[in-house]
Amino acid sequence: MALDFSGQNLRGRNFKGRQDFVGANFSYADIRGANFSGANLTDANFSYSQAGLQKRWVISLVLVSFLLSELSGYLSAFNGFLVSQVFSSSLENQIPGWVALIVLIAFYFITTRQGLTAGLVAVAVAVAVAVAVAVVGAIAVAVAVAVAGAIAIAIAVAVAGAIAIAIAFAVAGAFAFAGAFAFAGAVAGAFAFAVAFAFAGAFTGAFAFSVAFTFAITGAFAGAFAGMLLSIYIAWQAMKGNEKYSLIRDVAIAFAATGGTSFRNANLTNADFTQAKLKSTDFRNATLTLTYWHQVKMLDRVRSGSTYLQNSQVRKLLVTGQGQDKNFDRQNLRGINLQSANLADASFIGADLSEANLQDADLSRAKLKQTQLDATDFTGATLTGAFIEDWGITNETKLHGVRCEYIFMRLPTKTNPDPLRKPDNHQEVFQDGDFAEFIKPIFDTLDLYHNQGVDPRAVAIAFKNLVENHPEAELEIVAMEKRGDDNLLLRATTAAGINKSQLSAEYFDDYNQLKALSQSQQLLLIEKDDRIRSLEIMLTTALQQSKYHIAGDNKVSDISGINIQNSSNVSGVAGGGSVANLGTISGNVNIAINELPDSSDGDKPGIKELLTQLQATISQSSELSDEDKADALEQVQTLAEAGKNPQQEPTKQKTAKKAITMLKGLFSGLPTVAKLVEEANKLLPIISQLFGLG
Repeated sequence: MALDFSGQNLRGRNFKGRQDFVGANFSYADIRGANFSGANLTDANFSYSQAGLQKRWVISLVLVSFLLSELSGYLSAFNGFLVSQVFSSSLENQIPGWVALIVLIAFYFITTRQGLTAGLVAVAVAVAVAVAVAVVGAIAVAVAVAVAGAIAIAIAVAVAGAIAIAIAFAVAGAFAFAGAFAFAGAVAGAFAFAVAFAFAGAFTGAFAFSVAFTFAITGAFAGAFAGMLLSIYIAWQAMKGNEKYSLIRDVAIAFAATGGTSFRNANLTNADFTQAKLKSTDFRNATLTLTYWHQVKMLDRVRSGSTYLQNSQVRKLLVTGQGQDKNFDRQNLRGINLQSANLADASFIGADLSEANLQDADLSRAKLKQTQLDATDFTGATLTGAFIEDWGITNETKLHGVRCEYIFMRLPTKTNPDPLRKPDNHQEVFQDGDFAEFIKPIFDTLDLYHNQGVDPRAVAIAFKNLVENHPEAELEIVAMEKRGDDNLLLRATTAAGINKSQLSAEYFDDYNQLKALSQSQQLLLIEKDDRIRSLEIMLTTALQQSKYHIAGDNKVSDISGINIQNSSNVSGVAGGGSVANLGTISGNVNIAINELPDSSDGDKPGIKELLTQLQATISQSSELSDEDKADALEQVQTLAEAGKNPQQEPTKQKTAKKAITMLKGLFSGLPTVAKLVEEANKLLPIISQLFGLG
């Protein structure tokens, strides 16, 4: 039974390393100063709990901030003193005063525009310039020695030495004290924001007293006041999340979390922090998989370490659930809980959302290009209009109940705002459950990419060998894609847990060796093996044809569902029905045509060449339905069978005549300007003559 601490006072309690807190209830509990480091808090409930610092730690840290404020006051006063020397009657005092003033103005300006680091770098450069000036002064002395007499030497030494020493001292002093003051003051200010958010009045009073005391002692009001304003500005920007002052913010948060509630190294998988107060809490190295943060207060005051809580935009999304039109590209969001979040039009290009909870989230029109989605839960999510180019779903990705009317397979461009929409017909939409079935075939595949001239026969033999050598892999080709002019992607499903890297390496070792063989040597390997011949023919067809034209002239032939493991036939596009039958017939037609002899007259095509051209024209036709294409290809196969001895067997002539008549009947209902009709009117009369039909 889960432990129940709901509503209890657990301030300062030590639960370090406890493993029996699975499902424990800490709702409404006071856990300020409690130590949960290394504890197993899976499924724990911390809703409405209050974390952070105990009062004694708040008082201690405010005293530390007071001391930092005092230090900043003294340093600012010293800067004020240096600057006040510009009004001195002595030239030796005015020089360091002016140098200090110029350096401080430059430092303040650069710091407010580009950040504290840039400001310190600028002052360091000024120090280098001061050294250079000192060197120049020394050179001036040497020149004076060579040119002038003893009096000139004395003057040169006095002036050069005084100027060099004054500048070096002033710049070094400005660097040391301006830098130290800004850092101390900013840390003190940021620390006050982080630690004493509820004690702002007390801290402000202490800070004001410190500054006033410093002013009274030094009298350098202007310098101290300017320094105070700078430190307040830096502190304010740091706590707002300005990346230019992230160092100050990190230091302040680290101080503020000292003695606060600690979940360091704890397992908070599925833990619930709904509306909890979490300032001054340590989450470094904690497991935050599926942790729920809805409406958490002061999540920006926690010590996040390298977890996803370090990103201010992500923290805001977790608290509010509103991420519409936001950019999360390339963010590590593994295991994040975004249940029911509004993510419409958001961009997750290259992001890692593996193991994330996206149940009932609205991802309409979201950009999911190359997004890693292993074991991500999309149950009940809305994906209508999302862009899923190369997204990384696996067979562990949950798509049950996904609401999706249509999807885009590529990112939009100015010239093509709706690239590769599925379903292709813009008047159609996916019905309930259709999207999951549509996307299922590309869950987890072995992708074999070929370039630099593809050898279809070597591919067919190498893949058949891989299937026979690894029956446990359950390899089955699901797609062939023509890439560019002559590159090919062969995609196959595998059994779960198979080492795809090993399979790929073995396949390409075999393929490269086979590719180096002569055609006669390859033919010996595939003799009487219809499976290899069928796959070879299908690969050749894929490389010669292109079904889709994508931006950039990237031609793709997608022939899914090819199974050479348990069948001698080559099946067609996944989806069954007429499409699968069409693929089978096309494979059989290829086999029949390739058994015909080549033309004996090199200048004139024979029956084999004519039927090959007719088959390609029918397959590429957009005027015929799939059923009519299947009927037409069956007639082409009949002609190929009859073409083995076209003029010697009257029975085959009769068969050929019937097949040609059937083809003409199928084409008769098409427009006369249709490409298929034009090609048929050229090819069929020549084929008839070769069969001796007049």
